[in-house]
Amino acid sequence: MIPVSRIRALFLGLALLSLGGRAVADTIVLKNGRRILALSAVEEGDKVKYLTTAGELSLPKSIVDHIEKGSGALMTGSPGADAANLAIAPPAMKTTGASAEVERGAVHDGSIDREYIAKLESAARSGERQASRSAALGHHLASNFEFAHGDMEHALDDARTALNYAPEEPVFLLNVGYLLLRRSEFKASLEYLERVRRFAPDNADVPKLEGWAYYGLNKLDQAVAEWKRALALRPDQEVQVALDKALADKTEEESYKENESSHFKLRYSGAAAPALARDVLRTLERHYSEIESELNFSPPESIGVILYTQDAFSDITKAPAWAGALNDGRIRVPVQGLAAVDAELSRVLRHELTHSFIAQKTRSACIGLAASCAIQAPTWIQEGLAQWMEGQRSGENGAVLLQIYNAGHAIPLSRLEGSWLHMNGDTARYAYGWALANIEYIVATGGMVDIERILDRIGAGMPTETALREVLHSDYNDLMQSTADYLRKSYGR
Repeated sequence: MIPVSRIRALFLGLALLSLGGRAVADTIVLKNGRRILALSAVEEGDKVKYLTTAGELSLPKSIVDHIEKGSGALMTGSPGADAANLAIAPPAMKTTGASAEVERGAVHDGSIDREYIAKLESAARSGERQASRSAALGHHLASNFEFAHGDMEHALDDARTALNYAPEEPVFLLNVGYLLLRRSEFKASLEYLERVRRFAPDNADVPKLEGWAYYGLNKLDQAVAEWKRALALRPDQEVQVALDKALADKTEEESYKENESSHFKLRYSGAAAPALARDVLRTLERHYSEIESELNFSPPESIGVILYTQDAFSDITKAPAWAGALNDGRIRVPVQGLAAVDAELSRVLRHELTHSFIAQKTRSACIGLAASCAIQAPTWIQEGLAQWMEGQRSGENGAVLLQIYNAGHAIPLSRLEGSWLHMNGDTARYAYGWALANIEYIVATGGMVDIERILDRIGAGMPTETALREVLHSDYNDLMQSTADYLRKSYGR
């Protein structure tokens, strides 16, 4: 068997938590009765080593009574996260006889008929109201088709073009606001949603979407008010779950103090010293500047950060007791007992901040509830880049990863795109190690500019492997082979 266990403890970033779901877990039962859930646990000499999202930890074997293998299930994310899978559907519109004809003509046989839409535009030059609306509808339908096929940039272009022909039509305004919301452009989204409210004050979709925008902007009071307004207009389970989550946050944070810097809005428990809060902001701003320089990107929206006591962190996030932080659109960190930012907290903040950069650079909507995150960048890029930004490199793990690859046990990258929660401990170690190795190879050969170009294409809705072909001229298999060659040259023995 390939000795995967030699791979060093890899920080299992809190994006793992934000993906939501269950994972089979081992339970460590201590002699004092306490039970600790872990992704995996093994006895090694006089210690019990166990894998968590905070990395690989250990306990003296003398305090452990026994290990129950596969006896538990790790709940990752809040209990409402799965129920709150806020897959915000595009605003619906009623079909009339005239619109049905446009629907048949604008998109058919699996493609957009641009010639047909051009004819609609030509007819609209007459200034006749119905002709203008038909041209707007043609572009609206094209936008919906492009969005459904992952082409966010052109979807937004067509949605905005629709407004040239029908600038006061609520459904077309809603569509632009919705697409901007999915791109995490919360302020811009609110401008269009407010225009809808002027023309359709009783449209329940407006406060529903505005609530998400305000939550994304870390404005809890406004989010709560909008979601209450939405429920008064129309019952909606998605909104109810979101409102419950926002109210829980609001109740916890009402007594919190506030501070902010150029790029962060910080709220912190009164149990945290103001000096620590200032130190956290200084650390985040330093990391922000460095990551901004590396990725050549400045997030358009400020980033929310919450500092909790350990108990409050557990109560609000419902994360396992060993979780070190969580990023669900806001960076949530327990800091009890700290008077200043130490090396470990700095590393956690940098890791989580990298996820925030990736989310905004790839325009991945993540609006306060973990399962609402429309994560576009695959997990292997997310975690590989977050580790790289921390300063981690493959080191001695390179030879182990190469050994796994040469033995034919490598996991295809296509299987490392989504959630890793089904993985056992050894496989998770491998996944994090290989993710880092891929990013390390890309940066070593093409520089960070190649990472930028890949993320930009993913943000435009391009599938990851297609983005790799355009930037690296490699598919997934080519990248794995090239990474293996890099590991052989750099770390092979």
